[in-house]
Parts: sequence; C-alpha cells; structure tokens
Amino acid sequence: MTRIYTCNVPIEADVVDAFCWLQKGFTDQFVYYDKQRACRYMGLGRCIALPSLRDVEYEYGEGSPLHEVATGEAASEVAGGAGADQPPVFFSFNRFDATNPAPADELMASFPRLRFMLPEIVLIENERGRFLQVNSLGPVYPGRVARFTRMVAAAPPRQRAVIPFSLEPDSREAWDEAMGAALAAIGEGRVSKVVLSRRLRLVAEHPFSSKDLLVNLIDGDARGTVLLYRYADVFFCGCTPELLVRKRGDAVASMCLAGTCPTGATSAESDALAEALMADGKNRAEHDYVVQLIRSVLDRVCYDVDVPAVPEIMRLAHVQHLYTPARARVLAGVTLTDLMEDLHPTPAVAGTPVGEAKMLLRAIEPYSRGFYAGACGFVDGAGDGEFSVALRTGVFDGEMGYVYGGCGIVASSDADAEYAEIDLKLRTILSAFGA
Repeated sequence: MTRIYTCNVPIEADVVDAFCWLQKGFTDQFVYYDKQRACRYMGLGRCIALPSLRDVEYEYGEGSPLHEVATGEAASEVAGGAGADQPPVFFSFNRFDATNPAPADELMASFPRLRFMLPEIVLIENERGRFLQVNSLGPVYPGRVARFTRMVAAAPPRQRAVIPFSLEPDSREAWDEAMGAALAAIGEGRVSKVVLSRRLRLVAEHPFSSKDLLVNLIDGDARGTVLLYRYADVFFCGCTPELLVRKRGDAVASMCLAGTCPTGATSAESDALAEALMADGKNRAEHDYVVQLIRSVLDRVCYDVDVPAVPEIMRLAHVQHLYTPARARVLAGVTLTDLMEDLHPTPAVAGTPVGEAKMLLRAIEPYSRGFYAGACGFVDGAGDGEFSVALRTGVFDGEMGYVYGGCGIVASSDADAEYAEIDLKLRTILSAFGA
C-alpha cells in the first residue's frame, strides 16, 4: 500500500501567473487547462509515479481542512466533505499506439513510459475555487506549504513572447503514397476509414521555453484544453478541442468529434460553411463512425446513455467540426481509467474498425506518433477527472521541434483537400509561437 500525504490551501492568485513564477524550479511539469471552464490543473515536480491507483492510501495534512486517512471510495467521501479540500491530482499522458515498433522522433522518444504521475505541487482552479496542493511521501512540512503560499502570492503577471520560426516542408510525394495505400485498403474492404497524419519539423530563430508556448496557447485565440508535459528540457504541448471522457462520481461525459471545414472570414461565411458541412455525406459518415463506437462503449459499461441522433457544429479559431455530446452514468466498479482505455483510440484518430486501422497505420506511417492523438489528462484520488485526445500538438526542445496534424480518409477523400485540411489544423499549435 502506497501512502500519500497531501495538503491543500486556498489561494487568490491567478494559477497561470503562479505556475509561470514557480516553474523554473522544477524540471517535470504537467498542465491540463480547460479554457472554457474551471477545470485547470497545473503540476510541478514529481512526487511519485505509479502503475495503478488501486492500492493507494491518502492522508490529508494538518494544513488541509480535513486531517484524515482515506482510501478508495472513502477518499471521495473525505474530499467531498469540505469545499476547500481536494484529493491528490495525478497526471497521465498516454501514447496513441504504445506498442508501435516504428521509431518516434528523437524528442518524443526521450519521455519515460510512466502511467500516473503525482506532482509535488499542483495549482488548482475548479468549481470549489483556487488552491495550492502540496504532495509528499511523508508528512507535509508546514514550512514548505507556507513558503510556496508566499511565492504564489508574489507572482507577477505573465508576459507573452513572439518566437519567429520556420517549417521544413514534408514530402508531398510521401503524402500521395500514403493516400494511395489508404484508399487501396478502403477499396479492398479492410477498413472503412483511416486517419492519416503528417509530421513537420519546426526550427525557431531563437531559444524558447515551455512557459512561452503555454502562455501563448492560454492567452491566444486557440480554443479547447491546453496540455503540457515537460520532462527535463523536452516538452509536449498543444490545445485540443476533443474531450475523450470526463467522470465525476457516476456521471460520465464524452464527445464525438469528426468532420471538418474551415471557418470563414465573417460570421455569415462561417455559417454557410457549417451548413454545407452538416449536409456533406463524406463528413457525416466519418462522424457517424465515431458516434457508433462511443455509443457502443457507453452502452456496455454505463446506463442512462444519451447520445443525440443529430450532430452540432463546434466552431474553433481556424476550423469547424461536427460534434455530438455523449452523457451517461457509469456502472459501479468501472473506473475513469477503464473508460479511457475502452474509448481510446476512437475512429476519429485511428479509423474503423479501430484495430485494423491501427495496423494499417503502422504500415503506412513511417513514424510512431508518440503522444500525438494519445489520451492525456488527470485523475484524482477520488477517481474523478478527465482525459482529452491530444490533437493540435507538438513536441519541442526549446530550439526546434515537430508539429503534428491528421485527417480522416474515406473512399471519397481527395489527397489535395485532405493535405490542405491538415495545414488548417496546424495553425493551432503554430499559434503557440505568438504569431
């Protein structure tokens, strides 16, 4: 049994300002920051990494509103007993295809293969308020809590930076070959859809930090959830629009996101493009593959499943997507991790059937995607949390990096149109450089 000590104190500081102020002292950094709602967790340092959360005991320190030991469901009851308390927050960054034998780029390959990572410090902003969480494998030293509380209170306002860069073009010939292989597999009936990706190398004109990209993503026009995982001097980050699964008690939410068109120069033009997207048979078919899988998973492990029959439009800064929300109540004994593993990868990032599409991607794509299109998120000691699909992302070392984008290929797909769609999607991660 692993025992974790945690202490939570309320703060008034902006959590992003506080994170930027503290981050120089920690090489491991984790962020899950929803720009639309108060679901913001920013971790610094690594207290411990665990393969499972099933045999963990939590003790709330004297600085917390509750000073008590709890495990499993008892941890949830303790945490729910006081509005200012918060169970320990673990971060989890999972690869798209963890057993793919193809090489990842040198940056992605440098991350360790860890499951649940508990930071030493977590800055929290949620429906309960804003908190500083200190985690330890021994009783939390009160002086440490006091010192970090003072540092957080003294955090200056963050500043944005512009980082000029150049992109090395990828091979258009290689893209056409990949499209040909994908369409051939579809024509043979092996798959109905496969999601191809492109990887481009980026070189900056001067050094930049993970903090620079994080601030630009949070304060820029990118919409969705900002992700960051830094290990030593390499970091993976981006801003994804796609929720994979959220769990709070027995309430579960997911999202079907597939089918894409550009935004327009005006609201009226965007409306017209969205109307055409809703009427487009190719995109509606792509979307329906995702709806079918998510509904089937929820029907198997949940009840009161609600998946609307008609999608909506999700409008982002550069693109618009077909979007169907999904809600349910999970059966007793089914964990957030169970749900994540059952749902990921969806046809939106792999194809359909998912298993066959993954094997096809191993043959077509010359690289392992690493965390791109993986399931990234957090889970707390009460078993609640959420995971998003790591789209619109890249991996960097402070001088160069790789950016990723993908699109769904079906029988009627056109190589030129799909290539252009990925260029549109890349604009989100490129906006992290402040342009």
